[in-house]
Amino acid sequence: MTSSENKKHNRTLSARETAVRTFMAVTLKKRPFDVALDDMASKANLDARDRAFVLNLLMLSLRRYGSLKALLGSLLSSSLPKNATWTEAALITGLTQILLMRTADHAAVNETVTLIKNLPGKEKGFSGLVNAILRRAVREQEKLLTKLNRTPEKDLPKWLFDSWSKAYGKKTAVGIAEALRDTPPLDISLKPEEDKQAWAETLEAEILPTGSLRRTISDVTALEGYGAGVWWVQDMAAAIPAKLLGDISGKHVLDLCAAPGGKTMQVAAAGARVTSVDRSKNRLKRLDANLSRTGLKAEVHAADASTFTPGTPVDHILLDAPCSATGTLRRNPDVIWTKAPEDVAKLAALQSRILDHAFEMLPVGGTMVYCVCSIEDSEGKGQIAQFLERTKQAERTAITKDELGGLDELITPDGDLLCFPSIMADKGGMDGFYAARIRKLK
Repeated sequence: MTSSENKKHNRTLSARETAVRTFMAVTLKKRPFDVALDDMASKANLDARDRAFVLNLLMLSLRRYGSLKALLGSLLSSSLPKNATWTEAALITGLTQILLMRTADHAAVNETVTLIKNLPGKEKGFSGLVNAILRRAVREQEKLLTKLNRTPEKDLPKWLFDSWSKAYGKKTAVGIAEALRDTPPLDISLKPEEDKQAWAETLEAEILPTGSLRRTISDVTALEGYGAGVWWVQDMAAAIPAKLLGDISGKHVLDLCAAPGGKTMQVAAAGARVTSVDRSKNRLKRLDANLSRTGLKAEVHAADASTFTPGTPVDHILLDAPCSATGTLRRNPDVIWTKAPEDVAKLAALQSRILDHAFEMLPVGGTMVYCVCSIEDSEGKGQIAQFLERTKQAERTAITKDELGGLDELITPDGDLLCFPSIMADKGGMDGFYAARIRKLK
């Protein structure tokens, strides 16, 4: 092996080791994906190309973890020991490369086997098994891929699939699970004064019924208009709730749980005076950066949304409440493996407290839009049902299909917004989202 070949070999091995380490940090230690990847990639001193490879490998491995693990089990004559964590993670990421990525088969096999051989402990003894499993995957690629794709519900924890089946029916739950396997497109929100048609042509994007632009995923910072702050990235479903406030020009809008700022920018771009609140100082740094790039203004506070009170009265409130984020699993597949039913219950209790406090600040005749990027019933429909039951001054204002570009399938019988990732699946789907519009009576 020449010097340059040796360097390339070490580089690709380092990238795969980073992927395995990050995968274990998320699935075993429940570390936040972004934090774990930044930590591991920094330690490995990965360049941009290798980091992109690792990111793609991890996103696919996490989206398909359930079915990949089941497939791996069918390829083993006996279960791996519980402490063979490196071996299992290496096999999962190896199968991802062979079955789901355009990685050269020999590289996926050889580098993964070498990774196991280099382990300091007893797991190096599994290198032969890893070699056999991955070479079999190469030989039986089409057959195993068919098997892998057969049962999409395996890519969800049982508690989550059962929850969705109970709330929406098994057929819908399976459809959602299938949609969550796909890599999401890039959705864009333009400033209102911009020409949608012109920007759609410039960005090679499609104009969606709700007004968002959609194109294939790419390096955002390299696209025209990003640096000039003409637009920002925001899933089409996430862009709907702020529009439900109606004409807010000149109004004071309180945006609670606002970071990283997509809805704050929408509200500010619509001509409102915005007060944005979030308890995470780190996430607020992203909000500040987004405001700076787009030239939009907001009064930003690092504070607890359940107790914060603005210095001046507000006209309307947008509450994007902390939630389980189960609607965003396409973009954040680590959430699947770091949340549990008890987390949903805790979040629902927090949402209830914030809702009550927010409504106290809402003036008579004012509108509050409550939303969550979750499709858990207890965080959406159930949460609002309980709120309306205990809050006699609150009245639901039904959402109309005209507000949604004619997409009446997004409206519940109660008049709320409920987006499933499986809706418009043939055009790239959307994040799961729930929103209700509440008005304060005398």
